[in-house]
Amino acid sequence: MSIFEDTAPRAVRHEPLRVAVLGASGSVGMQTLDVCRHFPQKVQVAALAVRSSVEFAVKAAAEFNCKYVAFADASVKGNALLDSLPQGCKASFGPKAVQELAELDEVDCVVNAVVGEAGIYAGLAAVKAGKVLAYANKESIVVGGDLLMPLVKPGQLIPVDSEHSAIFQCLIGENPADIQRIWLTCSGGPFFGYSRKQLKHVSADDALAHPTWKMGAKITIDCATLMNKGLELIEAHHLFDTPMDKLEVLVHRQSRIHSMVEFVDGSVKAQLGASDMRLPIQFALSYPHRWPAIAQPVEWQETAPLTGDYADEKTFGCLALARHAGTVGGTLPCIMNAANEVANHAFRRGRCSFLDIERIVAETMNASEVQRVEDLQQLTLVDAEARALARSFVG
Repeated sequence: MSIFEDTAPRAVRHEPLRVAVLGASGSVGMQTLDVCRHFPQKVQVAALAVRSSVEFAVKAAAEFNCKYVAFADASVKGNALLDSLPQGCKASFGPKAVQELAELDEVDCVVNAVVGEAGIYAGLAAVKAGKVLAYANKESIVVGGDLLMPLVKPGQLIPVDSEHSAIFQCLIGENPADIQRIWLTCSGGPFFGYSRKQLKHVSADDALAHPTWKMGAKITIDCATLMNKGLELIEAHHLFDTPMDKLEVLVHRQSRIHSMVEFVDGSVKAQLGASDMRLPIQFALSYPHRWPAIAQPVEWQETAPLTGDYADEKTFGCLALARHAGTVGGTLPCIMNAANEVANHAFRRGRCSFLDIERIVAETMNASEVQRVEDLQQLTLVDAEARALARSFVG
């Protein structure tokens, strides 16, 4: 006998779960493959997509016996290494090919780990095709959440970002009307406690030295500017249908508390664990069940004291810009995201300073007209115009 009411999720999953991993050669993609490697009886990698990493794709396709591989960069089509793909493995090329993997009959779940706004096309395709969507592409929810979320059925989209996975887990069995505040935690990045005077002189190498997480270059720079946390605020706004003014940021240097939900009665639920992206990836693939841990568990008796600090939105203005964009809504988050991707890339290439990232984003937002989101074609045009404008501000 149990004292609990039956509040367990009722999502049904195919077993073994046939997965398409999009962005397979990136940080989240490779960690997804590692999770799949540990559970060969439960997960089958049916398809994978990369941008142009032919050697990686060929090796991964051979290891997992994939039936489909897609390359977003069509220029790799003549690469001789493609002859080494497993027998029966079909290769396709171009952005449309990545999207088509998300619609395959042989796929049950799409792990969308594509970096940047480009992931929205595959995300929409997967949802419309009725696939389970394990979502690690926050930018596409920031840009196209108004289009994507109305199409999502309960249990269909499982967040992969550690913060949103934590919130999702905290809200299982809860009434969304009882939410008082949602707290997204962040490490504070490599420049926590810096003044703007100090930030004038930091380099890309400095910014890429994240104190806790191992991630790709783009997201690591976003963590340093706190734009990543700003994007995650907007993502949480869409995923959990929560007003922006109920979303808070807590700087938690130890990266053990991955997020918290505060309820109207004052109770707070938090999800804690190791700083290992394989944990939320595994949860997304195993949901509504839990599989044995592959990540090293935390020894709580030996862990450092858990602390919390305010996020400094004056020093790290990208967070304030994102909060403003999420509050205004419409196409402003798309404009902000496009400008940030341009500025982030320019900083990594030594073409602008760290503080210029904030300036470029702000100037692009101020110079752009905000419209109501209508369709994907409109967002594609808004994105292109914002990128062109941001490039003009880089110089």
